[in-house]
Amino acid sequence: MSAHLTILTGHSRGLGLALAEQLLATGHTVLGISRQRSPGLDQAAQAASGELIEWQADLADGAPVCQQLMAWLQARAAAPWQTVNLINNACMLPAIAPLSKSDPADLARALRVGLETPMQLCAAFLQATASWNAARKIMNISSALGRRAMASQSAYCAAKAGMDHFTRCMALDEAHQPQGAKVCSVSPGVIATDMQLQLRSAPAQDFPDRASFEGLHAQGQLSSPEAAARRLLAFLARADYGYEPVADVRG
Repeated sequence: MSAHLTILTGHSRGLGLALAEQLLATGHTVLGISRQRSPGLDQAAQAASGELIEWQADLADGAPVCQQLMAWLQARAAAPWQTVNLINNACMLPAIAPLSKSDPADLARALRVGLETPMQLCAAFLQATASWNAARKIMNISSALGRRAMASQSAYCAAKAGMDHFTRCMALDEAHQPQGAKVCSVSPGVIATDMQLQLRSAPAQDFPDRASFEGLHAQGQLSSPEAAARRLLAFLARADYGYEPVADVRG
């Protein structure tokens, strides 16, 4: 059995897929939670020293997933884990438009996926592992847009700002526990993912900042998912991880 367990949301593509591949390659047991399975990830797990477990779930409805995670972790409390991590990576970028033109259901879904469910998963993880001897860490994948407002990005900015702030609260909670988890909400920088394509393709009349995202792409300033994953996992492994509850992987 692996000595290292990582629970990872949004693991089937983009940054999440790169994180899963690198964790498996270093011997982690990875519990991936996404709406879709990743066809090639099974082969990566077989070729590596790690173990892959995949759950298909819609993270817009987080309560059932959290109940399942609680039961799954409680059943494995006696396992000899040395490290246990939760990485909340899944997010949703709703239709890019001013708030006045946004669909209420679209906004609600984005906030559930990007804020409500990560908070619920953190609660379930902390409760289920509270008595474990393993080193416990939570990494919430945030964004610079949680710290800087942008037109036509109300739901995404709000979800990431909320993630940053509930992580600050969680860090205060865990500081009072005898073996509290180390937690951090981390901005990974700009990455070449489908989300960046969505931003570059938005109607200019609805998205005043489109040109800046086109410029990042044209000037080659986007990190690959693989490079971003390496930086994030190196950050997670730092001895001072969690010293600051909100951080940027670029320093």
